[in-house]
Amino acid sequence: MTSGLPRRFLDLLTRPRVAGAAWWSVVSRLPVYLMSLAVVLTVREQGGSYAQAGLVAALYTLGMALGSPLIARHLDRRGRAAVLTATAVAYPLALTVLVWFTHPGGWAQPAAAVLSGTVLPPANACMRSLWARLPLQEEERETAYLWEALLTEVLVIGAPLILAALMLVGSAGLALTTVAVVGGMGTLGLAYTRLPVGTEDTAVAAPKEPRHPLGPLREPALLALTGIMALSAVPIGLLTLAIPAFVDRHGAPGGAGVVYACWGVGSALGALWLGRSQSRVAPQVRFPRLLLAYALGTGLTLLAGSPVGLAVALAVGSAPIALVSASEMTLVSGIADGRSLAEAFTWASLATVLGDALGQQAGGLLMDPLGPRAVFAVATGTALAAAALAFACRGLLTRRAVPVVECAA
Repeated sequence: MTSGLPRRFLDLLTRPRVAGAAWWSVVSRLPVYLMSLAVVLTVREQGGSYAQAGLVAALYTLGMALGSPLIARHLDRRGRAAVLTATAVAYPLALTVLVWFTHPGGWAQPAAAVLSGTVLPPANACMRSLWARLPLQEEERETAYLWEALLTEVLVIGAPLILAALMLVGSAGLALTTVAVVGGMGTLGLAYTRLPVGTEDTAVAAPKEPRHPLGPLREPALLALTGIMALSAVPIGLLTLAIPAFVDRHGAPGGAGVVYACWGVGSALGALWLGRSQSRVAPQVRFPRLLLAYALGTGLTLLAGSPVGLAVALAVGSAPIALVSASEMTLVSGIADGRSLAEAFTWASLATVLGDALGQQAGGLLMDPLGPRAVFAVATGTALAAAALAFACRGLLTRRAVPVVECAA
């Protein structure tokens, strides 16, 4: 039943002068999905407390939040070769300093953490902006964004497993350094792989007039979209805290990892099963519908009476999550000015990260006084609010022409 979509993925990802960028981008993004965990494990391995490890990981995330929009803006203005090369070298070096030349308790380690996050290579933003510019038919572009959403789910599940495998043969610090170097090599590959003629870079060729301080966020539609994505990510953070608490209260703390896996697997399977016909519906129409389905799916957690029931609820309820992400990317590519696509994609991703972090913080504050079931209810209510906001802003989320190369077909 799902053979058509894997075939579309395969056709897209093996296309000459597209395959190189697509696969190098996978390698370059490995650090994005495991580095926070790797930093915590490394600081603990060095003898630091959980508080020190959490601080270093938080500062790494803070550096990423501060640096990523700036780096993406340079990517739009200077092109991928210069920016990706610089970050591909700086990022592994900064993490090497953090692991091998700093120690918990001093000022150097927090400083190195902020620097490392700041110079994280903008592989996500780069590849997603390239998908918007590559000479593809509209259905193929929709497939590309669905691939991006599915890849995120796969990396969220698989990257920690890669880290665990590396730690079987070495220390956490060595594993972290290895992943950083491999990610840097992938970034260099993405920087210099050849693309179809005329794909890039409309921003580089444009006059270097001063940019507005808000960049693409001065566009009301993009501002509304990032707000919706931030709000829709809050339930993810809430559930991140509520799932292990629920499993623990039912006497099976060791099963939290399996329940989490069901959450991610359900989202990936939902993308494969439901993603075949998504391009038949306009993105500004399907986006609020998918958010409503996501809210209803989140509400299934309220029906769970056991860890097994919660695993089933998460597997079924998470089916629309990757599709929400794919639709969001399609909307960003249609709303943003073609000269600031990378920065626009960065703000959209950052909104999701910040919403997730806010949800985790709120979940931690609500867990003790209210318990996991009440947090499930708050998550459901927040997801419904995000869907309502998306329906209210549907008129804004209309597509406009993006300066991409037309497919010859």
